[in-house]
This record gives sequence, structure tokens and C-alpha cells, in this order.
Amino acid sequence: MTKPGQSIAAVTLAALMLASCGGGGGGGNGGGAPVTVTPTPSPTPTPTAGCGLAARQGFAKAVIDEWYLFPGDVASGVNPASHGSVQSYIDALVAPARALGKDRYFTYITSIAEENAFFTSGSSAGFGVRMSYDQSIQRVVIAEAYEGAPALAAGIDRGTQILAIGTDSGNLRTIASIVAAEGLDGVTNALGPNDPGVTRLLRISDAGGTRDVSVTKADYDLDPVSDRYGAKVISEGGRSYGYVNLRTFISSADPQLRAAFQGFRSQGVTDVIVDLRYNGGGLVSTAELFGDLLGRGRSASELFSQTSYRPSKSAESRRHFFTSQPESIAPTRIAFIATGSTASASELVINGMLPWLGTNMTLVGDNTYGKPVGQIALDKPACDDRMRVIAFSTGNADGPGDYFGGLAPKITNSCAAGDDLGFPLGDAREASVRTAIDFLAGRSCSARIAAAASGAAARSKAAPQPAREMLVPARPSAAQRELPGLF
Repeated sequence: MTKPGQSIAAVTLAALMLASCGGGGGGGNGGGAPVTVTPTPSPTPTPTAGCGLAARQGFAKAVIDEWYLFPGDVASGVNPASHGSVQSYIDALVAPARALGKDRYFTYITSIAEENAFFTSGSSAGFGVRMSYDQSIQRVVIAEAYEGAPALAAGIDRGTQILAIGTDSGNLRTIASIVAAEGLDGVTNALGPNDPGVTRLLRISDAGGTRDVSVTKADYDLDPVSDRYGAKVISEGGRSYGYVNLRTFISSADPQLRAAFQGFRSQGVTDVIVDLRYNGGGLVSTAELFGDLLGRGRSASELFSQTSYRPSKSAESRRHFFTSQPESIAPTRIAFIATGSTASASELVINGMLPWLGTNMTLVGDNTYGKPVGQIALDKPACDDRMRVIAFSTGNADGPGDYFGGLAPKITNSCAAGDDLGFPLGDAREASVRTAIDFLAGRSCSARIAAAASGAAARSKAAPQPAREMLVPARPSAAQRELPGLF
């Protein structure tokens, strides 16, 4: 089989498939309308004959010409000399597809080294938190804090409010004043670059009161399944419910997911809560493993997912049938927790289970982002350039996916619920977890998810801004694209 990259000079194949968010996610009620962001350009390499701007632009154009999923929606006659960067040139080429809502900044140039570090181990630099902005109180609120990272070590955790940011006590600025003067970009700028050693003084408020905390950014590895709440069994009313929270689809998640499901299997758990509320996507291979771990009751002839390329690349299209693993369980009911930050590989898992469980599964929380397409990665190693190009669509046993407007319209018994930052993730008192347990216990929910609460309708500029949205910098890193709100 021809592999991506064989017909493009000086290009090597990276991970074949990535179903990532690419365009960032928002956070109204924990999800909300995704924020459009500009992908991070790869670092400008030392100009050489092979890494000058024209050569790098030519590489991007060759990838698009050969692999882009929507070849009829690529602009013709775009002059590369009119663009001062590779990304600007890419944006002009795929502008027609973006105008149709098919490619919301999913095609971009990035750094090979940066991406490899993240997708292998979740390596990143920063405070190690997911930040949201709550306009009702004009404060930044922490949605999640990662173990082994500077913020949690400083006592900053889910629900902590950031009132002001500065480099010392003499220049602290309130979040409200920053937003009034510069908008949300001012907040992300005030937080500084995600480089080790960058220090900020944060005025925070939590159950312990209001205080100033100095936090220095550092390198850390993101644990995809938290040791605190990532996998657990919740016992209530004489029944046991499995809970698994996957932060991102990276290769280091695979053994952790296996361990989580082995625990469920050994305890006879068949009712499961899968919490993907902040998961922006990642590797398709990890999504397929997730499906396998939920597929003990499925036969090897039953289809979990399918990926389809453009007609000229149809030989690359593939299907993944359920492959039972030693740790697999046969779920009776599944409640998927989602928000507008739930995208791509996360949606692939939800969509893949829908034909097999029907009304025995539900979507809890908010509508998903809506990305039934994925990228392949093609590299120009001499320039540290990785081209992420939309090359395939995803589907399930019922056929191709068509949920650009999110998955809520596909799941008739969805259950609307909030993202209650007042409780830890995985806590039975937290609003979305509580609603998920109620569904698994056979109780009805009070409200369905409105299709327009997220997805395509909420991405309209005319749509009202959510009360709470994830902070996304103008130029997100590889980690920030997969984990909207990460700092």
C-alpha cells in the first residue's frame, strides 16, 4: 500500500492518522462555541536552499494537491509570493473549504519535534492547567489541573479563580481590567509564553480564601488518565458504575486505558461513564483501542469505525472491526460526557458505539464540537516542518459521519447538564456525573441537549457568547490544539 509521503520529495511519514480538534474549543457551560484560532507556525528554520520560504510553501502546496480531502474546494491561482508565511499561504489555499465549514483551521504547518514530544508522552511546558474565562464574574476559572505540574503543586486546582495576573506585586492587573483593555488575547498574553522558567504572580481565590501565589512554568508530562480521578468505580444504591476520564488520545494513554478497563472487568462493571468533556482528540489508534475495550460483546465482523480518503487515495481507506482485548468489557449502558471541547477522536469513539447501543447510550452535558474528519502528518525534516492536512473522513457501521454540527442531533435521548467546577471531576455530586449516573440507573433526564448549543450554529459570529469559554491563545501549541484551555 502506498503510504502518505512517498510521492512528495524530502517528506517522511509521521503518524498516519490524527483525528484532532485543530481549531480549538470553547467552554460555555464547560463547552460552548469553539474559539477560532490561528495554528502555531513551525519555528522559522535557518534559511537554506531547501528551507527558504518558497521551498516550504511549495512543500505545503504539494501535500494539499496530493492529499487534501476536498480537492474541489482548494483555491486556484494563489500567489505564494503574496504571503509572508507558510501558514498564510495554506489559509489562502483552503479558504473555499473553510467558507463551507469543512475545514475550521484543521490544515496547518507545525513543528515535528513539538508534536512528537506531545503525542508520545504528553510532554509540554507551562503551569499545567486548563483555564476557562467566566464573563459573568470576569475571572479566569481553572477547569482542570494536572498532576506533576507547577500549578497543582502551588495549590491551584479545579474551581480555583484567578483574579489578577502580574510579574510581581507592583504590576498585578485584574482580569476584568485586562479584558476591558485588550480582550481575552490580553489575558493569554499576560500569562506569558509557555517556556520553562517563566514566572507569574497570580491572585487566586478558592475555599482557602484569597491570596497571591507565584508559579513558575516548567516541563511536565501530561498523564492522560489522572491518578486522582481518571478511573474509578462509583457505588450507589447497590449498583456499581465505572467512570473513566480520558484527557487526550496519545500513545501513553493506551496502557492506562487497559488498566482502567481491567479494573472494571474484574469488578463485573457493565454500566460505564466515559468522560470526554475537555478532550479535543488525538490519535485514531487510541480511539480504536477505546472502542475495542468497550466491545467485548461484539464480534470480529462488526464494524467500529471507518476512514475514507479522497477518490484518488481510496486505496488508503480502511475499516476497524471490533477486536476484543483481554481487558474488554461488554457494556450494558454507556453515558458519554461531552462539551463543545469534545472533538474528533472523542467523537469517533462516541459515534462508533452508537449503532450498537442505540438508546442504551446517551450524550450528557453539551453538544460536541463537530469534526468528522481527520489529518495525516507529512514531514519535511530538514525544516522541522510537519504538515497536518485534512485527508480523511470518519464514519461508523451505519456509514460516513456527517456531524459537522455536533453529535447531539444523532443521539435522541441526550441529557443536558452543566460542568460544575465546584466539585472534582469524577465526583458523583458533579452535575454531569450526576446526570450520567441517573441515566445508567434508569432515571430520565429533565432536558435534552439543544443541537444549537454548540456545533455549527454556535460557531456563527452572530451567536451569543457563552457564559464560560476555554481560553485559547492566538497561536496554540500542539498540546493546546488537543487540549483547549491548556496553559
